[in-house]
Amino acid sequence: MENKLIVSLSPHVHSGDSIQKNMYGVLIALIPAFIVSLVFYGLGALVVTATSVIACLFFEWAIAKFLLKKESTTICDGSAVITGVLLAFNLPSNLPIWIIVIGALFAIGVGKMSFGGLGNNPFNPALAGRVFLLLSFPVQMTTWPQVGQLASYVDVETAATPLAIMKGVIKGAPGMSLDQLPDSLSLFLGNNGGCLGEVSAAALLLGLVYMLWKKIISWHIPVSIILTVFVFAGIMHLVDPTKYVAPWIHLISGGLLLGAVFMATDYVTSPMSKKGMLIFGVCIGVLTMVIRIKGAYPEGMSFAILIMNAFTPLINMYCKPKRFGEVAKKK
Repeated sequence: MENKLIVSLSPHVHSGDSIQKNMYGVLIALIPAFIVSLVFYGLGALVVTATSVIACLFFEWAIAKFLLKKESTTICDGSAVITGVLLAFNLPSNLPIWIIVIGALFAIGVGKMSFGGLGNNPFNPALAGRVFLLLSFPVQMTTWPQVGQLASYVDVETAATPLAIMKGVIKGAPGMSLDQLPDSLSLFLGNNGGCLGEVSAAALLLGLVYMLWKKIISWHIPVSIILTVFVFAGIMHLVDPTKYVAPWIHLISGGLLLGAVFMATDYVTSPMSKKGMLIFGVCIGVLTMVIRIKGAYPEGMSFAILIMNAFTPLINMYCKPKRFGEVAKKK
């Protein structure tokens, strides 16, 4: 019998790495953002993150064991934990536990396991769960607690996020002004309202540096997203600085860095070639800004990534590398 080369499903790793090693490397990179969320949101951050991680682990184990009838589960490879943490990082710190559990069930059950588990899912599971909750529970998902209420969980005071203020100014909402935005230092450090993991640009950039240093990800997707948003936002700011904020404000507001660093770079749902990654990142940056400026929601990062996840197979086909031994066609 002839020997056959069998290629398994992505993610493909080499150089002595393993899926488990890289997954836990991502978790280490998420630690600074988690610490900042605890500093600014206290008990709420802990409850939301713990609930999301435990629920994701349970649903992955239960679905694999009882529905898919698998002898072994994959809850120890780190992917379910990352899904739980990233889902929590896309939620408000006062979200009720039962809604978090529903989001975890959708992320794992629908976004991941229904396609066959790790390596088969076409969409980022955490973002699928987040968008499902946003469409199903829009009031709860857009009620943002003020920072500093460390001992509170559900009964908290709320406030508008920086992106909500920007959207209000663009739409001409009465009483909205760009002067209401926090200063750049507060936005950079995380002293502002928003989802758990998106508030501190500094913590997210630390995670990016760590993952680049450990070669867990490459620079192509995050840098292409950041540069595209900077250029797009810069053009809009030059057109009307009274209506559109400076480009660096867009970069450190909302979930842009969280999405660019930790979710757009997902091994399974992003392109494999460097050229494909650049195309992928540029398109995400453009879609994010279009939704932020013209869309109904203040934030567009989640929708942009999910849309481009759907185009990943097409990008992979377009950017297919040249086959070894192929004869070039004569012009």
